Amino acid sequence: MTKESFTINGENLLKKVKELIAEGNVRKISIHDKFGKEIATFPLTFGVVGILIMPVLAALGAIAALIGECNITIERDEVKEEVNEPEAN
Repeated sequence: MTKESFTINGENLLKKVKELIAEGNVRKISIHDKFGKEIATFPLTFGVVGILIMPVLAALGAIAALIGECNITIERDEVKEEVNEPEAN
């Protein structure tokens, strides 16, 4: 797994998280305040979409209203490239 971090304003938090969820290869999202204190962490296991993610998005909307700047750390699945080898005849 690879990790990435973003610094973002609270008002854009929900939009960014929705974009990350739509990408499909994000497995975990952690949100920290500007001092590094963890505010929320939630896993995005394969198949968790739609109605199951709605409570998380509602909570993020409330968090976004309360904080200014925050950091988002995400863990992604690594995309494995397939190597096509020529077949031996």
